[in-house]
Amino acid sequence: MTKKPLIITGLSISLLCLYLIFQLLLPLPSGTKNIEIEIPKGATFRQVADILSRENLLRNKTLFLALGRISGIDRKVRAGYYALYKSMNTLDLFRALRKGQIIEYEITVIEGDSLREIADKLSGKGIVSRDDLLNLSKDPRVLATYEIDAPSVEGYLFPDTYKIPKGMSPEDALGMMIGRMREKFADELADRAIEIGLTENEVLTLASIIEKEAATDQERTLISAVYHNRLKRGIPLQADPTAIYGVKSSKEKITAEDLRKKTPYNTYVIRGLPPGPIASPGMKSITAALNPAYVPYIYFVSNNDGTHQFSVTAKEHQSAVEVYREKKQKEKEMREKENSTVEQEVQKGK
Repeated sequence: MTKKPLIITGLSISLLCLYLIFQLLLPLPSGTKNIEIEIPKGATFRQVADILSRENLLRNKTLFLALGRISGIDRKVRAGYYALYKSMNTLDLFRALRKGQIIEYEITVIEGDSLREIADKLSGKGIVSRDDLLNLSKDPRVLATYEIDAPSVEGYLFPDTYKIPKGMSPEDALGMMIGRMREKFADELADRAIEIGLTENEVLTLASIIEKEAATDQERTLISAVYHNRLKRGIPLQADPTAIYGVKSSKEKITAEDLRKKTPYNTYVIRGLPPGPIASPGMKSITAALNPAYVPYIYFVSNNDGTHQFSVTAKEHQSAVEVYREKKQKEKEMREKENSTVEQEVQKGK
């Protein structure tokens, strides 16, 4: 007599489970189009369900709310833009919300990137226009918010790969990169800066110059030593990359005229460090700025192979410069000879 109700109850539960599975696996009722929805900051799960309903993305709102309570995601849904595809079903939608799979743009800042280059990367992803970012980067309110004692956020955007959510404000995007730099430049490094009497801005400024000058990791501490020695003696740093900062791209050739231009950053015409960094330094250059090699070098010149010749006296340096010029001249003559040979072969072929 008692078995029949149990059978009916079991059958009902089975049918209910089948119904739920069917509802979860049905394609979204949005039709054949792919759409994006925005979940605003602070939205409750019920508000999320309301947004999805308005977009005709839920077949059963009550079921969706119940799933949210059972799984616990009703307590927090990540804000942002979600890409929903025509091939998705309700279960896929639920999983996307549970995992917080919002639309994000990947931006990679590399060591030595200038603010202009970073602005181009952000602009290329449609996050902010180049000019708007450059204006924002020197906004006094932004600089005060992040306690940056420099003309702009140049050098404070740490080299790394960032995932920037669609809809994030440009200021918050900058804040993410500044925050990453502050995470790295902390504890022992910050203590070391205090120990040698340098401010955060001075360390990042010196590190940015090292970043632009050093082609090999082995020479970073040596280049740092040259600049530290010059600072102690009151000798102008005469760092070539500073001469063209804000004037032209660092990829362009530096001329004798560039070295004479009077700018606040040109260390050929000013003494001491520039007012702020000239690029984004990486950890190796920051560490080198804080830990210069214990050497007496005052000068260095390129060997034209990515390395440098370091010197203590002006006489030694002049000899190294002459060797460099001879190499450059020989290379020029070889190129001209090769070009002439190629031209002759072309003429023969005709």
